[in-house]
Amino acid sequence: MASPSLASCAPIPIPAGYKEIGGLKVHPVLDKTVEDIICPGTGCSPEYFWSCLERITDELRPELERLLARRDEMQSKVDSFYSELRNKGADPADMQHRPTCRTFLKEIGYLEPDQGPVSVNTQFVDVEIASTAAPQLVCPSDNARFVLNAVNSRWGSLYDALYGFDVIPKMAITQDSFGSGFDVTPKKEGAKPGYNPVRGEAVVEFANGLLDEIAPLAASTWGEVTRLWPKFVGEKQQLQLLLKSGETTSLRNPSVFAGSQGSLGPADGIPSTAAPLAPDSGRIFLKHNGLHLILEVDRSDPIGQSASSGIKDITMESALTAILDMEDSVSAVDAEDKCKVYCNINGVFRGNLSAPFTKDGKAMTRTLGGDIWYRDERGMASMLPGRCIALVRNVGHHMFSDAVFTKDCKLVPEGFLDCAITVVSALHDLRGTAASHNSRTGSVYIVKPKQHGSQEVALTARLFGRMEEAFGLRRNTIKMGIMDEERRTSVNLRECIRQAQERVFFINTGFLDRTGDEIHTCLLAGPVVKKADIRKEPWIKAYEDYNVDVGLFSGLQGRGQIGKGMWAKPDDMKAMLEAKISEMMAGASTAWVPSPAAGTLHAIHYHRVDVPARQMQLAIRPPAKVETILEPPLLRTKLSDEDILHELRDNAQSILGYVVRWVDLGVGCSKVPDLGNVALMEDRATLRISSQLLANWLHHGLVSESEIRKVFEEMAKVVDQQNSRDGSYRPMAADFEHNIAYNASLKLVLGGHNAPNGYTEYTLHDARRQVKSTVMSRL
Repeated sequence: MASPSLASCAPIPIPAGYKEIGGLKVHPVLDKTVEDIICPGTGCSPEYFWSCLERITDELRPELERLLARRDEMQSKVDSFYSELRNKGADPADMQHRPTCRTFLKEIGYLEPDQGPVSVNTQFVDVEIASTAAPQLVCPSDNARFVLNAVNSRWGSLYDALYGFDVIPKMAITQDSFGSGFDVTPKKEGAKPGYNPVRGEAVVEFANGLLDEIAPLAASTWGEVTRLWPKFVGEKQQLQLLLKSGETTSLRNPSVFAGSQGSLGPADGIPSTAAPLAPDSGRIFLKHNGLHLILEVDRSDPIGQSASSGIKDITMESALTAILDMEDSVSAVDAEDKCKVYCNINGVFRGNLSAPFTKDGKAMTRTLGGDIWYRDERGMASMLPGRCIALVRNVGHHMFSDAVFTKDCKLVPEGFLDCAITVVSALHDLRGTAASHNSRTGSVYIVKPKQHGSQEVALTARLFGRMEEAFGLRRNTIKMGIMDEERRTSVNLRECIRQAQERVFFINTGFLDRTGDEIHTCLLAGPVVKKADIRKEPWIKAYEDYNVDVGLFSGLQGRGQIGKGMWAKPDDMKAMLEAKISEMMAGASTAWVPSPAAGTLHAIHYHRVDVPARQMQLAIRPPAKVETILEPPLLRTKLSDEDILHELRDNAQSILGYVVRWVDLGVGCSKVPDLGNVALMEDRATLRISSQLLANWLHHGLVSESEIRKVFEEMAKVVDQQNSRDGSYRPMAADFEHNIAYNASLKLVLGGHNAPNGYTEYTLHDARRQVKSTVMSRL
């Protein structure tokens, strides 16, 4: 039986109403979007756009189909290998079988021949990507407000991030000041309702301590500062600071001072505690480890009044890059859904994206942030970008779209369409006709997920090259981000980089998808460990280290990013601040965060770790071994019935909680409460893990189908209760037999063995389409 990905390659009947353009049949909504929104102002007519897509599809589709067939062929051979081992009574996890496994994988081409060192020589990469270590935000691109928040997350309020989350110790929180609401009684004239001064003082204390780390004073500490102003010393300005003692001091490292804006300093120019406290208002710009901080001075502000220094806030340069995701965090199943995504991406590249919203009963509009102007240390006008650089994550090679059909009635590869829309949208930025810049070096950054091995990376490189030729772009304008999230890419990472060595700007370890692929690959090898224990398995550390080793050895430092994955607990910022610094110590120059506030807090880590220096230390260590990456995460001890039941309940609840919102509400990325009601960030990658783990246990008899069905019914009631306050939510327990989301959740587990690479997309898309069709039929 052909896998869903290969079945999508076969001819199918074309629905009525499609417009014939050349040899293509195009959905009318997509046709109108391209004609009215995507193409205008680019110099590219809709007819030319479609002719290019048709030509590129005709050329590259046969190679794509061959590679998808190869995926299934590889998995079939791996399944047979593990089955034969187990039939002989052997344990695939035993050390003695590793040489046999490695030899087998080489023979079938799973492990590719090592062609020796590779040197990344990507050119025209923006400095924010090439050489500045900083957080990276990932957001679904189907929501304009989220996209704007992401692109504007380059700058964030440290005080807001500290005040609004759990980083500040609980001793600084009054009973009503955190959680469901703040203390509503203003404690200071002019203070905002709900402001808790005790918590506010703790925020200022934390910020002063951070400044003592980042920008230490020549004498004393930031908590003793009463005034600060720039002063020329020779040809350059230095930051001067007045202390409570009446003495003046400066920064221990004067080069940390980057510039200023506004009116600052003593009213009469004399640094004295007796000088009248004029309403200082201005900004001091600092720069450390490549990132800026802006000290917002305003003595007319209630917080500025309460701080001896007059600093009302610190604006942190946070996420320098943001991935606008067309893939795992969106629910886009048809032409209408995709057009919302495409319009938002196009709006970012045009610089005119906006989103209306209501705040305190007032209608407002969110737009892209403007650049920041200030005077540098020489007194010259300088500018800092106001927005992240937008990277666009297209879908993987295995996805096909019925928004466009070819002349032989086949679905167009969705990744081809994504790429064409992304590139044409970016023409506004490349040709200087956009209202604001994205790339200042003339590059387009596309992150390509779920590639299996170097041949698929080579196909992506060919696709990018054909797009450049079609739309008149300089060779290698389109840069490639390689997601190291599939097993065949992990173990062949150097060869993957070789195929894109003039384009690669980013490699990233995607622990979640990588784990889902690991479980599916070794599904017949034996039962895997519990989900929480997978992080403790040897292959994980080897995989994370090997990614950094290959990236550094290939010369990616100074030319691109080496990234780590997402922080999955968006409300637990204290734990993030304690734990996520380990990723910088592991050699990452960027790591994913789920929100702008998380980006602001994660930026602290990049001040505390000199990432380039740390990478130089790691570059001389012995590289991680591929053999360790190939160790399957199999159970070595028998689990108790209680442990098995808990794992079944935990994964079932996670699956149902995510799938019901994806299918019924079209929400691709959710904060899903777990069994302990702790909100966890879930997307298709986490769903892939949970569904594959239960499919693995079902296959090996740790759980039965009847037990799965019983627990799923139990957990559906729990999920219904957790969503009971959502008026748009439809309970699953009311009708298990006919509830589409519930049955899709079951199918992901009961049919998980047959899902190509354990992907959940096909089941989710089918279910979401059923729901949308049902809703339309009722209208």
